[in-house]
Amino acid sequence: QVQLVESGGGLVQPGESLKLSCAASGFSFSFSFYVMSWYRQAPGSERELVARIANDKGAINYADSVKGRFTISRDNAKATVYLQMNNLKPEDTAVYYCNAVGIGNWWGQGTRVTVSS
Repeated sequence: QVQLVESGGGLVQPGESLKLSCAASGFSFSFSFYVMSWYRQAPGSERELVARIANDKGAINYADSVKGRFTISRDNAKATVYLQMNNLKPEDTAVYYCNAVGIGNWWGQGTRVTVSS
């Protein structure tokens, strides 16, 4: 059974940083096969793509709102994907979800990030 477990969320002040982790397990294929993404959902809003990292070549895409501040990376040996978030803003407040796409589509349970002074 596939599991994606996010961690690293919390309450921070504007301008501070957080690093989210998503540990994956239960995949039928090597972790490197899967396209991994981070999404977020703010209260009253739809879930939106934050960043995506492809499987083999590691091609990366970011939402315009986080370019230059967030960095997605993956460690295939550890079956983990990360989201380094710098210079956080109040509008980054949301529940952040890890997503994996391969022969299926899987979601983690989410980790809450609150940016407030």
